[in-house]
Amino acid sequence: MPIAAGTEVYAADYPPVMARGYSFNDTELDDMLADVNAVLRDEVGSSEIETLLAGVATTEFADVTLQQVLRSDRQPEDWRIGEAIAESYLVEQRNCEFPWPGGRDLKNPESSPAGTDLVGFQPEGSSARFSFAEVKTSSDVSYPPALMYGRHGLKQQLDDLRDSAAVKDGLVKYLGLHATGRPWNGTYRHAASRYIHDRSDVTIFGVLVRDVDPNHLDCSGRANKLSQQCPALTAIELIGLYLPAGSIPTLPQRISIFEEGQ
Repeated sequence: MPIAAGTEVYAADYPPVMARGYSFNDTELDDMLADVNAVLRDEVGSSEIETLLAGVATTEFADVTLQQVLRSDRQPEDWRIGEAIAESYLVEQRNCEFPWPGGRDLKNPESSPAGTDLVGFQPEGSSARFSFAEVKTSSDVSYPPALMYGRHGLKQQLDDLRDSAAVKDGLVKYLGLHATGRPWNGTYRHAASRYIHDRSDVTIFGVLVRDVDPNHLDCSGRANKLSQQCPALTAIELIGLYLPAGSIPTLPQRISIFEEGQ
């Protein structure tokens, strides 16, 4: 089921930067977990490995072992679920594609991925450009939440994506290393062509996943700052996704219930 657009609760744009907030009720949250669950489990990646290993598991015991290798029973943290919610929302509502999940780069599933949270594309007609997104999940009652600040806060991360050619170059190279032989190779080439002609030709998203009352202060101040001297070709949008009050700590349990019902 497609993720709902949500109910717009504020528009705090500072052109050219957009800043919007959307609220979701319990029913909408439960409905979106189907897509979110598929993102978390990386069903596409698991299917590719199963195809690669077809015929390797020649006994029932071996097949059970293979399924255990591919499908972890580990319960995802609420921040991972929040990131998956943001990813699914951007794919469904902002026409983005994030073809190489960051979880595939983890050698240890207990660790946290480094670098920009979501790296992919935003197709535009017959062309496309790179799309980068940073996501923060927080129940902090402050507006904006504390994780907006600090060396690894959303403020610094968005500033780097807008202003640092080195940061963007690294993301372009990272995705390119995974593009050879992939069905999205052509999309990558389109985006890379635009980027090589102008490094500012990218889309940047900052997404806050919250379970508090919506408040434009989550996004408006940062939108104001980012709008100042924003490169003409850079599109920036800040998005607040407001889940039902107090629901973030319950996300792992909701995911588990959803999986049990499959």
